[in-house]
Amino acid sequence: MAETEFKHLFEPLDLGFITLENRIIMGSMHTGLEETGDWNRVAKFYSERARGGVSLMVTGGIAPNREGAVFPNAAGLFSKEDLEGHKYLTGEVHNVGGKITMQILHAGRYAYGESCVAPSAIKSPISPFVPHELDEEGIEKQISDITDTAVKARDIGYDGVEIMGSEGYFLNQFLVKRTNHRTDKWGGCYQNRMKLPIEVVKRIVNAVGDDFLVIYRLSMIDLVPDGSNWEEIVQLAQEVEKAGAKIINTGIGWHEAKVPTIATSVPRFAFAWVTKKLMGKVDIPIVASNRINSPETAEMVLADGCADLVSMARPFLADAEFVNKARNGQSKFIAPCIACNQACLDHTFNMKISTCLVNPRSCHETELNYEQATEPKSICIVGAGPAGLSAAITASLRGHSVTLFEKDTKIGGQLQLASRIPGKEEFIGLLDWYKTMLSEAGVKLQLGTSPNYQELLKFDHIILATGVKPNIPAIKGLDHPSVVTYNDLIWDNYDTECKSFAIVGAGGIGFDVAEYLSQDGKSPTLNIETWKRLWGVTDPETHRGGISPEGQKPIPIDRTITLMQRSNERIGRKLGKTTGWIHRSFLNMKGIQMISGVTYKQINEKGILITNREGNTQQIDACTIVLCTGQNPELSLASELSSIGREFHLIGGSKNTAGLDAKIAIDQGTRLAVSL
Repeated sequence: MAETEFKHLFEPLDLGFITLENRIIMGSMHTGLEETGDWNRVAKFYSERARGGVSLMVTGGIAPNREGAVFPNAAGLFSKEDLEGHKYLTGEVHNVGGKITMQILHAGRYAYGESCVAPSAIKSPISPFVPHELDEEGIEKQISDITDTAVKARDIGYDGVEIMGSEGYFLNQFLVKRTNHRTDKWGGCYQNRMKLPIEVVKRIVNAVGDDFLVIYRLSMIDLVPDGSNWEEIVQLAQEVEKAGAKIINTGIGWHEAKVPTIATSVPRFAFAWVTKKLMGKVDIPIVASNRINSPETAEMVLADGCADLVSMARPFLADAEFVNKARNGQSKFIAPCIACNQACLDHTFNMKISTCLVNPRSCHETELNYEQATEPKSICIVGAGPAGLSAAITASLRGHSVTLFEKDTKIGGQLQLASRIPGKEEFIGLLDWYKTMLSEAGVKLQLGTSPNYQELLKFDHIILATGVKPNIPAIKGLDHPSVVTYNDLIWDNYDTECKSFAIVGAGGIGFDVAEYLSQDGKSPTLNIETWKRLWGVTDPETHRGGISPEGQKPIPIDRTITLMQRSNERIGRKLGKTTGWIHRSFLNMKGIQMISGVTYKQINEKGILITNREGNTQQIDACTIVLCTGQNPELSLASELSSIGREFHLIGGSKNTAGLDAKIAIDQGTRLAVSL
């Protein structure tokens, strides 16, 4: 599809005082960049996305005051240096023809600090701090601080502000009785509970005027008990419009919700239906968000009348040129966001600078540049897993002559395994993109080929990305025919009639195997209605907060699955910070037994004999024992090259398997290719 085929996506939106060139907004992301104080780095990140064609960008959340900051030292407009830095940012964005708004984010009880404030002194389940209940004077201070921040934003060159009123943050907390137990004019009936957000919009509009873009991010579905119902949501939207907001953006789910909203297992455009319900209820444009990650999906959302604009955030981490590529009929070249959370949200919640698994340059634009090589070399890479693929494409695009060897008949390595796990279908698109880019970059791909070390000696640089092989633990009875590795099982090299499984090892691979077995190839990610039933999501017009009173409805399975680990720690503790809870919840819904503190004694005819954490012997009945006990590097070629003193580079699993994942492998491959 070229621009003419994305007729909804590339239709301008005239708001009178400002025109958006297309219907794509880059949504707010907490990247950590604004907190660095390196405004050249911040400006480089946003300017590249502006040049990439997005109509409007929204910054990460900017605190209106110290008590409202998401965490201590979170970005705000508190000092002269802050104001000068933001002014430099807006100037650089405008210099390349872009438009940018600043998100004003008051965290309320979500603020990670002892000075946090809220409508009532009710602790959040995701924070250790009990907030201070605001009195009348305190509420007025918050309104004034938020308004003053909007005025400052205009003064330093922003095209508008987005008022964060969703995701369970401060303004959202006033709306529902779950967090607002007040009995004064700011609590009680809904008319009182919604006074604060309306007053904030009015004050801001009055202060900045009608020719400044004011966006209100409204929670369309809270996904928590005692959340807003649909009548209240519509009423708030209409009052926000009356107060002077120019656009309503969509927020989905509170941060404490027990429903995933943006992870890869969430169906694409899973919540566009709820935004569509608001269409026609207000006259200002409405923005759809969450799990919209391709121009085709975005066009479909708009064509179906679900919204007037679409907001995508993480897809612009994956590819700054997303919009231009779509406009020019080059969608297949867009690096896909796979919604893995590994390098973006996981980094944010671990207080690291965000980046992207598929694009390590994201948020590192000032240090990681793919400049043309001054002296092109001949490079061979052995292994077409994520490390080898990233190295091959990056090196070739820089002008090197690259030959990529892969012993398998297809590329991908461990990505191929991931793509077979229900809920990880996005990896299929990533593999397709890698195939496209290998061809586009001119990499000479040799599939089904395992070169010997002599064949590699003619190249200037040798890169070994030969990956990993399953680690085989020392357990008595390993030669029993019931034993398979995770690799064998995921490729269905086991007795598929088996109905009982014991999984040895409960790391990421163990969880993948458990999910693979528990779903039997039927992925709820591919069917929105099935996924909604699984997680207990319903219409807020029917039930408050959009949560079914029956709760989550797991699909029964006809298999017995036991997941075990040696460590005494909670199973799944080392999974991704923002996705681990999803995997644990899913396995619990499926009735999968999880046992920690296990000593493996012997594999026998009935299954596997273990000693549990209490020191008692326990027989786990299973007709298939799956080994998910780590990985070892494949180093046979490395040993041969070392023996003759030839230099080479190791990346990915062949370099180090400890803590290895696709994010690390791709980053290693990319950075090595940039250095050559």
